Amino acid sequence: MDIEGMMLRMRRTAQELGLPFEGSDRLYSTRLAQEIGLWAESRGKGQAFHNAVFRAYFAEGKNIGQIPLLVELAESVGLPGDESEEVLVKRTFKAAVDEDWAASEAMQVTAVPTFIVNQSRLVGAQSYEALKGLMEENRIGLKQS
Repeated sequence: MDIEGMMLRMRRTAQELGLPFEGSDRLYSTRLAQEIGLWAESRGKGQAFHNAVFRAYFAEGKNIGQIPLLVELAESVGLPGDESEEVLVKRTFKAAVDEDWAASEAMQVTAVPTFIVNQSRLVGAQSYEALKGLMEENRIGLKQS
């Protein structure tokens, strides 16, 4: 895996989009973040939690595989710390994440994000124009704002 090249591409994309990006020369396991992320979704705090994890990893370079950090991030979006820690220690959402991984494998998803529409797919962070092209290619109308 070309971590350096991947991080360079991500840094460029973040700059183009005006997003903070610290990055790291290390990849951390996201498994526990995925598990608590599903729990956060079940509690109506999914988007806020995912944003907090994104910021911690990409903007601050933190290790999102550590339980204390994940509990802190959950608390930062209004989720109870004791419940957050219990979800992580007991691996309450492990089976649900396993199912998500199995579905991704069945669809031959090898990277995130992956956008799949009919038989077409885009892999990795994409510009609005690329996503619009995917929709148009598949004859899916876009609402104008």
